Amino acid sequence: MADETIGIVGAGIVGLATAREIALGRPGTRVVVFEKEQRVALHQTGHNSGVVHAGIYYPPGSLKADLCVRGVSLLREYCQDRELPYRETGKLVMAVHRDELGRMENLYERARHNHVPDLRKVSRDEIKELEPHAGGIAALHSPRTAITDYPAIARAFARDVEDSGGEVRLGFPVTGISSVTGGIEVASGQERIKVDRLILCAGLHSDSVAKLAQDGAEPRIIPFRGEYMLLKPDRTHLVRGLIYPVPDPRYPFLGVHFTPRVDGTVEVGPNAVLALAREGYTLGSISPRDLLGLAAYPGTWRMAAQHWRTGVKEYRGALSTKAFMRDAGRYVPGVGAADVVRGGAGVRAQALDRDGTLVDDFRIHRAGRITAVRNAPSPAATASMAIAEHIAAAVYSDA
Repeated sequence: MADETIGIVGAGIVGLATAREIALGRPGTRVVVFEKEQRVALHQTGHNSGVVHAGIYYPPGSLKADLCVRGVSLLREYCQDRELPYRETGKLVMAVHRDELGRMENLYERARHNHVPDLRKVSRDEIKELEPHAGGIAALHSPRTAITDYPAIARAFARDVEDSGGEVRLGFPVTGISSVTGGIEVASGQERIKVDRLILCAGLHSDSVAKLAQDGAEPRIIPFRGEYMLLKPDRTHLVRGLIYPVPDPRYPFLGVHFTPRVDGTVEVGPNAVLALAREGYTLGSISPRDLLGLAAYPGTWRMAAQHWRTGVKEYRGALSTKAFMRDAGRYVPGVGAADVVRGGAGVRAQALDRDGTLVDDFRIHRAGRITAVRNAPSPAATASMAIAEHIAAAVYSDA
């Protein structure tokens, strides 16, 4: 239906990709993006490690698998067209103990079903050819895995929206969402804007914004802070491409890994520690409101009962550089605390069900005029343009 106004809450990469998809794909539709910050891509997108995932990890048939593989091709083409950074550094997913080989084989089968291009198994000797300083007894090599600059991509998406007649309203924290005759009213303080349909892409605040829209209280967002070290400049030569561990299937996190960035630095990390604020980028960041919300939710305690030992280990790494680098040193032997400095941190918006289950797949659903993205962790940046297609199809499923 043309001549509509579509509102989108959140100017991260998923919200902006969706705004762009609708603005370009449905001429005559006015798109308005509502963002509480004074610039786009400030939170999860702005703290992203920059990896373009190839689709190795995700269960075949899941939204993550389908949209990641589709998203890679769209993103690569977009970066080439806009002359944005996109470098296929390749990735090794490396086993360092024999008991990891079974999990590595399972990953290989997943990747094969997901049609990950050019993936192959490599031996210890082949690892040394690819990464002369790496350890490991076997690995999967994904030569098409890439790195990029997601904040730059998000800014380009925002320009596309504005060039198509849309608007990105910065400094517009959404404080109310209500149904009115013929549409939805979005409030920020005393200001109110009516839209025909509304899409919620609020990231770290997706559950609280969904609550404003009467979309239901679950799943809840649990913030996990991921902290990074940086290899010192004279040690960056030790890493050519991405080096990842074989992930623990109990968690939707990929473990501490080595990540070259497009600016020439090399990150080591992230860990995954429970943050005490949704925007808690430092160890001392505490929000009493967010902390109370965590404590009041039954899923938090059920999660803690299941995973407290892992939580203690992760916090130890947050407090001690030596402890942080102990695991990383298994993948690049000889690299330790003396070779790194503290880097930045990001906060992952991890959805948690009431039973304590960490939600793994994307969760996107529509209820009437409102479409809500309730869980969009990694590889959401990689998949952003494909997620945008999926959301647009859901929004207009009755058109």
